Amino acid sequence: MPSYSQQSRNNLETCHEDLQIIFNHVIANFDNSIICGHRDEQDQNEAYLTGASTVTWPNSNHNALPSKAVDSAPWPIDWEDLPRFRYYAGYVMGIARMLYDRCEIDHQLRWGGDWDRDTLTHDNTFNDLVHFELI
Repeated sequence: MPSYSQQSRNNLETCHEDLQIIFNHVIANFDNSIICGHRDEQDQNEAYLTGASTVTWPNSNHNALPSKAVDSAPWPIDWEDLPRFRYYAGYVMGIARMLYDRCEIDHQLRWGGDWDRDTLTHDNTFNDLVHFELI
């Protein structure tokens, strides 16, 4: 059974309770890493400058405390294996939907590979395949 590293646990603890519930369910069957939860001003502006985000502080859901967004990737991380990121996102989205339908969480989830939530991924103008946020 997979488990989070201490760093992943620390990052997840900065997130909204719904995200913690979702990703604690995900780790039970799909090994993954929590790359980022809350971002402070310096980290958010650096993410913007490097192209990892389209917004500056304080306009990201990562900037709330607790964070309303999390960046998570399948472990081990292979940044070139985009189909694996999409497969992982489908798993995460399915878990989130199940938990929402069971009223175990209060928010639905949006993935950075399908911002408009129409299930079509070719219409994205900014792909952030590790990004999940509460809506």
